[in-house]
Amino acid sequence: MNELENFLHRAESVLARVEAMLPARPPEIDWSADAFRWRVGRDQRGYLSAVAHPSRIRLDDLHNIATQKQQIEQNTQQFISGKPANNVLLTGARGTGKSSLIKACLVQFSQQGLRLIEVDKEHLVDLPDIVDLVAERPERFIIFCDDLSFEEGESGYKALKVALDGSISAQSDNVLIYATSNRRHLLPERMSDNEGYRHVDDGDLHPGETVEEKISLSERFGLWLSFYPFRQDDYLDIVRHWLRHFGIDSSQFAEAEPEALRWALQRGSRSGRIAWQFARDWAGKHAS
Repeated sequence: MNELENFLHRAESVLARVEAMLPARPPEIDWSADAFRWRVGRDQRGYLSAVAHPSRIRLDDLHNIATQKQQIEQNTQQFISGKPANNVLLTGARGTGKSSLIKACLVQFSQQGLRLIEVDKEHLVDLPDIVDLVAERPERFIIFCDDLSFEEGESGYKALKVALDGSISAQSDNVLIYATSNRRHLLPERMSDNEGYRHVDDGDLHPGETVEEKISLSERFGLWLSFYPFRQDDYLDIVRHWLRHFGIDSSQFAEAEPEALRWALQRGSRSGRIAWQFARDWAGKHAS
C-alpha cells in the first residue's frame, strides 16, 4: 500500500467514526396522518411521529357537557375556516371528558384539514420548533397538551407562556393550543399566596406578584371551559350510552344500573371515565 492509499484508508476510518458520533437524521414526516406525537430521541432532537391508530371517539359519545361541547366545536370550526379563534384551556373534575372532547374534535374535523399534535409537558420547551415545522403547511394544527400542571420554576411553564402570547414573532395562524388541567391556573395555589394581597385607599384589593404570576399563564388562553362532577342521573345516562355501544340490549339496563352505582362508589367518582370502564367490564361479562 503506497502512501496515498494509506492516507485515504486512514481518512475513511476517521470519517466512519465521526459519522457514528453524529445524531441520526429524524425520520421523514408522514403528513398524510391525522395525528402526531412530538418525540425526543436519545440525541435530544425532537421530531414528529405519526400516530398509526388515533382515538376515534365522537362528539356524540360525550354526554352531559353540551355547553362545553358547543363552545369548543364552534371555536374549532372558526379555526379550520380560517377565521379568528382562541387557544383553549379545559379545567375541572377528572374523568369528565376534557381530553376526549379534544380528540373528538379531530374526528369531527379531520376531513376538513384539522390535525392534532400531542406534546408532553417536558417537551413544551420545543414549542417554537414545532410551530416553525408546521407553519407553512396547508393543514390546521391543534397542539394538544394533556393534564398540565406545573411547579414553580419548570421550564415548560415559561415556554408555554411565550408560545401563547409572549414571543417577538407573531403566532402562526394555522396553530392553536388546546390544553387540559385539573388546576384552573396550572400552578399549585397555597395559603401563603394570599399574604401578597394589599388594600389601597379606595378599597380595591390588589393581588401580589405571586398571584399575578400564577394567573398570567391561564389568562393567555382566550377560551376557558370548566367541567364539573356528574350527578347520579348524568352518570347513569353515560353508562347506558356505553352499554349500547358495547352491544348490550336496553332490557338489561335495569340489572346493570345498581352495579354501576356500586362501581362508582368504590372508586369515589361518578365520571364519564368511570362509566366507560364499568360498561366495558359489564359488557364483557354479560354480552351474548
